[in-house]
Parts: sequence; C-alpha cells; structure tokens
Amino acid sequence: MPGSSKACSRLPTPSSLAYGAAHALSLAALRWHGYRSESRYIVFQCLQHTIGLPNAKWRVLDKCHSARNLAEYEGHMDVNPQLLKELIAITRELQSLVRDLPPIGN
Repeated sequence: MPGSSKACSRLPTPSSLAYGAAHALSLAALRWHGYRSESRYIVFQCLQHTIGLPNAKWRVLDKCHSARNLAEYEGHMDVNPQLLKELIAITRELQSLVRDLPPIGN
C-alpha cells in the first residue's frame, strides 16, 4: 500500500504516549499556577516550583524530551527500556500530584 510505511512510523508508541501524558500533566500544573509556556521543555523545568518535583525527576523528563525531539525531527527512535520505565513511573507520580492540587480559587 503506497505510503503505508510512512503512516505506520507515525503510530503512537508507549514512549510517545507516556511523554505526551507527562507533558500534559506538567502543563496542567503550570497553568494551575496561572502561567503558560509555548516551550515544551520549560513545563518540565518548572515542575520543581509548580508541584515540588525533585530536580532528578524533572531531569529525566528533560532527557525524554531530547529523545522525543530526536524521534520527531530526525527519525531516531532508539527507545531505552530503563528510561521508559522511569518515564512511566514519573508520569504516574505527576498524575497523583496534579490530581491533589486544590481547586483553583481556594
């Protein structure tokens, strides 16, 4: 089928889905504090301030951001299983921390 290999290369992967969730949750935490960012990496760097995430953990997310850029812009899709495991664990933690933010205005 013409173009099918190109379409298949754009299917979501576990790492792209976990990265997308981590970014969305990080952006939610930033917006909860009344800020916005057009830069994907900034939302990860702000996590220490927005929800108290330790530096070591947002740096893992920053590393995932670099890997995402390599995959997105250069087609380099070498997934490190340990990094993916850490990404999923941190994303679950982000979900819990964002869920525990009080309603806006309280």
